[in-house]
Amino acid sequence: MQIVISDPKTGKAYKIEGKDTEASALFIGKRIGDVVDADMLGLGGYVLEITGGSDKEGMPMRKDVSGTVRKRILITSPPGYRPKEGGKRRRKSVRGNEISSEISQINVQIKEYGRKSIEMLLVKAEES
Repeated sequence: MQIVISDPKTGKAYKIEGKDTEASALFIGKRIGDVVDADMLGLGGYVLEITGGSDKEGMPMRKDVSGTVRKRILITSPPGYRPKEGGKRRRKSVRGNEISSEISQINVQIKEYGRKSIEMLLVKAEES
């Protein structure tokens, strides 16, 4: 499971390969919009908000679809569909807003910062 951390201050994104089962277990059962403490990921003091993700086949998660299942819904806006003209609608497959073992990528955004910069924490983790 990949975890993509977006930093709103700098506009940068950092990717963590979540091979660790403990880190994956931190997100299982959470929903889009939930806030998670990032100590389990090695980011002491950081608080992350789940903003979305995608499953193993690339279907995006949507906040307005409940559960963990994949559904075909009629949508007019992103994620999952970008209409060329206003008012266009399409029936597309999307994933629900709850994280399960079928999710391959989770997108999160930093809500509260820790003492050390995130670049230092992630670069140090990659070197060791």
